[in-house]
Amino acid sequence: MKKISILLLAVFVLLAACSPKETQQQQRTADTFELALVTDLGTIDDKSFNQGSWEGLVQYANEKNITHKYYQPAEQSDDAYLSAIDLAVRGGAKIIVTPGFLFEVPIFTAQDRYPDVQFILVDGSPNNGDWGNPNGPTFKTGNNTVGIHYAEDQAGFLAGYATVKDGDRRLGFMGGMAVPAVVRFGYGFVQGAEFAARELGLSTGSITINYHYTGNFNASPEAQTLAASWYNAGVDVIFACGGAVGNSVMAAAQQAGKKVIGVDVDQSGESPTVITSAMKGLRPSVYSCISDYYNGRFPGGQSLVFSAANDGVGLPMDTSKFQSFSKSDYDAIYRQLVSGSIPRMENLENEGSPRVVPVTIARVTEVR
Repeated sequence: MKKISILLLAVFVLLAACSPKETQQQQRTADTFELALVTDLGTIDDKSFNQGSWEGLVQYANEKNITHKYYQPAEQSDDAYLSAIDLAVRGGAKIIVTPGFLFEVPIFTAQDRYPDVQFILVDGSPNNGDWGNPNGPTFKTGNNTVGIHYAEDQAGFLAGYATVKDGDRRLGFMGGMAVPAVVRFGYGFVQGAEFAARELGLSTGSITINYHYTGNFNASPEAQTLAASWYNAGVDVIFACGGAVGNSVMAAAQQAGKKVIGVDVDQSGESPTVITSAMKGLRPSVYSCISDYYNGRFPGGQSLVFSAANDGVGLPMDTSKFQSFSKSDYDAIYRQLVSGSIPRMENLENEGSPRVVPVTIARVTEVR
């Protein structure tokens, strides 16, 4: 009887010793997330880069029944972004999506630190951030990383073209920082307005465009006041191309009873003043790269450009509020972009000035 009691006690101790390990193993399995996204500023419902990228990831994950999770950095800093990436890696991520150019420096480091993890950098190219170097920063896209870029000039072109075709003649472009993507949006907007004016046979000076960069991506009283002054001076519509700067423009448009063109995603739900949006194909591009990974053709080491040719840019015609510009009008001009008969403005210098855009009918006024 004593031997039996000792034996039972030994079994109990053994089970007690093993149980936590088994529980920990089960917990690790339960908490493993194969697909991960690390958010930029804001959350996954920001109606911008985070949300669009997350929707592409979730779409693929749900279709293929793959575990997925997003991680939100504690603050806006390279260290905080790297810490969030580290959490995703420790959580079992095979692919990590990072939306926005602020991830360029963190991914430059992370792609070497985690060579077995695949990174999808949306709207950026990995670099060491040494912009003070006379030769510029060092760029490197590792074999486990793909950079996604968009033809912002084409998206801006469609917005400028559509609004002039719809009858607007006094336009505004209010960008955030004069980074390449924002500059391309602005250049394209001017080019599209000019192209439409030529088609309509308008006379020189018929189209006026106020053009300004706020220097940041923040909503501010200054941006709202400037937008209000433009509207009060007769501007019909402002292309708000600067993140939260758009909120300031929308507030001014609401007060003035004027119109706004949104950016990056369909922003029609943000304000009744938004008549259309110059969109990037965030969702389909992220979905495409994840699909490529699982089909054995991950485009590591490359910088991909999503343009009109592969549905990478466009206007949300289902929610647009044009008066006369129709879906058939849109399809016709879109086909010209796809065919290449309308040249892209991708190789322009980042001067932040629309004057490099050849215009004769439109009159562009840079607001300092």
